Amino acid sequence: MGRLFGTDGVRGLANDSLSPELALRLAGAAAQVLGTEVRSGRRKVAVVGRDPRASGEMLEAAVTAGLTAAGMDVLPVGVLPTPAVAYLTALHDASLGVMISASHNPMPDNGIKIFAAGGHKLDDAVEDRIEAVAAAGDFARPTGAGIGRVLAAPGSRHPGFDMPEFSLEGTHERYIEHLVEVTGRDLNGLTVVVDCAHGAASEVGPAAYREAGAQVIAINAEPDGLNINDGVGSTHMAQVQRAVREHGADLGLAHDGDADRCLAVDAAGELVDGDAIMAVLALGMHEAGTLAENTLVATVMSNLGLHIAMRDAGITVRTTGVGDRYVLEELRSGGFALGGEQSGHVVFPRFGTTGDGVLTGLQLMARMAATGKPLAELANVVQKVPQVLVNVPVTDKVAATAAAEVRAAVQEAERVLGNSGRILLRPSGTEELVRVMVEATDPAQAGEIADDIAKRVAAV
Repeated sequence: MGRLFGTDGVRGLANDSLSPELALRLAGAAAQVLGTEVRSGRRKVAVVGRDPRASGEMLEAAVTAGLTAAGMDVLPVGVLPTPAVAYLTALHDASLGVMISASHNPMPDNGIKIFAAGGHKLDDAVEDRIEAVAAAGDFARPTGAGIGRVLAAPGSRHPGFDMPEFSLEGTHERYIEHLVEVTGRDLNGLTVVVDCAHGAASEVGPAAYREAGAQVIAINAEPDGLNINDGVGSTHMAQVQRAVREHGADLGLAHDGDADRCLAVDAAGELVDGDAIMAVLALGMHEAGTLAENTLVATVMSNLGLHIAMRDAGITVRTTGVGDRYVLEELRSGGFALGGEQSGHVVFPRFGTTGDGVLTGLQLMARMAATGKPLAELANVVQKVPQVLVNVPVTDKVAATAAAEVRAAVQEAERVLGNSGRILLRPSGTEELVRVMVEATDPAQAGEIADDIAKRVAAV
């Protein structure tokens, strides 16, 4: 079956590489591997949610079948953001959670993200165990009363459930309440345009912003199963930039399909990316004394400008590999309070176990309200250092990256740049490519160095 899990769950073309049969096996395997994470004497429960893409209905049915076939009860929460599923997994003390979404991918794709007890993402070892069970197809299949049940109707109950009364409406409201509780209701006077990407945040996102006191103009919030991420959302910022200018709003926010990302634009419609958002929030937490160890966690892809801004403020930046799971691991291991990615994944471990786009938007607006400053002024703390990225096709990306002549060229270029730039040489996670990234205060110098190293990589 090959390696299934990528950096964020299992993804593929729905009803093709990601088939209902595979979804059923994965769900059954997850129940087998994670089903021990449960209180003694209590039936095992899984929380299952999805984004609104059409194939989600089919895959939800397959996942539910796999979980119940393995003896696990299912708590379906409907269309909700990924971080909401993680939150509800922890809230209901479930053995695991499943989010059916391909995040920012186009509609024909879909994905399966699995959370362990407490709403935490899986580490590599657990993923490997699930893959092995799924490949063998040998998860336990109880009969009779041992078969899992589905709590499907609002307020319905089954023998053996020790959940409180449950309804989809109540579940969505509880998530919104959680977001607003940890942020506050002090956003009066702020007008925000929210691009929901016709995705999972189309209802709860605008509702949370309004509940916190903001005046909300929601766009691309009418999902029909086919239009998710279709030229909209955080990977296509033009619409929210235009809408902010047209409405004279204070800012714009854009989410991806499953709303674990948030990017912003200021009142002039200028992009405020994840690096700038993290800087704004880190400075606020630093002032409030809530930035644990005065440390921000970011990936190696964050711009040098973020590092410079944080250094000037006395804040340490810890870097990880690309992917929010690695940010999460560093946050948990170090006890840090804030981390994220340039792409807009921002994590607040005090409030959630994964990136939460709506919470990020709320926290960003709360900082604006608390300081009385426009977003452009707050975000100006990060001065982007020019960046050049060259993708070099190779036959062996590991060998090309490790070649002595390539490493020597990188070391010499780093010596020349000193503190005014940096170099990142990274094998692609999905293709036979080596990515050469060079940042330097002099754009021409960055381009020359990137071209030189790329030629050496290609020659290996």
